[in-house]
Amino acid sequence: MEVRGELTGSMTGLLVKLEKGKAHSWAEITDKGYIRSHDPKGDTLYVVDIAVKPRFRQLGLGHHLMQAMYDVVIHLGLKRLLGGGRIPGYHKHQNKLSPQQYLDQVVAGELQDPVISFLLRAGHMPIGVSHNYLEDEESCNCAPLMEWLNPFYQEKDNGIY
Repeated sequence: MEVRGELTGSMTGLLVKLEKGKAHSWAEITDKGYIRSHDPKGDTLYVVDIAVKPRFRQLGLGHHLMQAMYDVVIHLGLKRLLGGGRIPGYHKHQNKLSPQQYLDQVVAGELQDPVISFLLRAGHMPIGVSHNYLEDEESCNCAPLMEWLNPFYQEKDNGIY
C-alpha cells in the first residue's frame, strides 16, 4: 500500500489446507517464511504478515489491507482467512494469566492488546492459542489463531458451487 508514493504497509498471504484443530507454528505453515508451502488448491488464505509503518497506523490502512484479503477470500470462494496474531501485551500478564486467559480477557474487553483488539474489530474470532508459534518475547512465543469465515462460502460439489 502506498500513500503519495511512499510504501506505508503490506500484507502477505498464502493458500493452505489445514486439518481442523491441527496445531502449527508460523515457520511450519510458511516454510520458514519462504512461502514454498503455498497450495493452489487450499481452502484457507493464511496471513503470513501484515505491517503498517508506525506513523501511518492511525489512518485505518490495516483495515484496508484486511478488507483486500476478505475480497480475495470471497472472490476465490475460500472457506476462511486465518492467521496467528501476536499478543505483544501478554508478557506483562504472564505471571498471573495463561495465554488463553489473556486472550479471553481481551475478547471480553477487559484488556486491550494492539494486535488482537485490531483483529477483533476487523471481524476475526479466536479459535485457539498456539504455543511456540513464533519467536517473540513480548508474546512469550504464543499466538492466538484468529479466523474470519467467508459468509458466502459453500462446500464444492463436483466443482459447482
